[in-house]
Amino acid sequence: MLEITNLVKKYGNFTAVDNLSLKVNKGSIYGFVGPNGAGKTTTMKIISGLLSSTSGSVKIDGVEVSDNPKALRDKIGYMPDFFGVYDNLRVSEYMDFYAGTYYIPYKDRESLIDNLLELVDLSHKKDSYVDSLSRGMKQRLCLARSLIHDPQLLILDEPASGLDPRARVEMKEILRQLRDMGKTIIISSHILPELAEMCTEIGIIDKGKLSAQGTVAEIMRKLSKKRFINVKVLENKEKLVKILSETPYISDITENTDDVEFAFDGGDVKLAEFLRYIVSEEVPVVSFKEKEGNLEEIFMTITGGEEK
Repeated sequence: MLEITNLVKKYGNFTAVDNLSLKVNKGSIYGFVGPNGAGKTTTMKIISGLLSSTSGSVKIDGVEVSDNPKALRDKIGYMPDFFGVYDNLRVSEYMDFYAGTYYIPYKDRESLIDNLLELVDLSHKKDSYVDSLSRGMKQRLCLARSLIHDPQLLILDEPASGLDPRARVEMKEILRQLRDMGKTIIISSHILPELAEMCTEIGIIDKGKLSAQGTVAEIMRKLSKKRFINVKVLENKEKLVKILSETPYISDITENTDDVEFAFDGGDVKLAEFLRYIVSEEVPVVSFKEKEGNLEEIFMTITGGEEK
């Protein structure tokens, strides 16, 4: 869906984006994270056509962004981190204004606006003035606005910023619905635990460079060079610990109250064989799963814990 190759953006002697390359697959929710000033917003604005790059390539469905701005405009919905709303308009008028900017025929606008407001749970606010909405409602309204022309790619810069926990849950559910509808979503956020839970893939940018990319588990595995497994047993935990300690490709065994964690050096086939072995040794396994890791720990490790 999106392919960025050797992207560079310079402001004088300062390099905001430094030879950045990444791919975002169609139908995914891609979390784009990094410290303040790392180049996230600059990159998102270049993808959206709001900034020109110094060099490099940005392609959407194989089309170079700089070669066909009209095609880009039709394919992308952009929600900036700081957005403007027209407080003296009603919600329906606000949506109608943006429908007009995309030349959507008048006869199609009412049903389109009704469907989008239903999607973001604002149907009951259709006739309310924008300035009467809560912050969370304004966020959802701006998301609906970015969907007015049915874009394939959504670029959301800090969509949950300033929202209370309930509003963040509502926003998260809407994004999942959009993915189910076939949308591809790039989302930047500082709320790392929720991002890890929601995204199919994560990209970490630091000092303008892509430092890591993949699922949280994949990035964690690359950093540690090991897989961490969590096992919960009904009984015979001591026997499990003994088996683990005698197995050469297992290390870092931690015995907790209800479970045991350990580092495993091997692939899926080897892991499946080991599970069969401990079951054959009459250790009653309740759960056996790979520990996915913590995006906050990964972020601090890769960026050196600095907030630029």
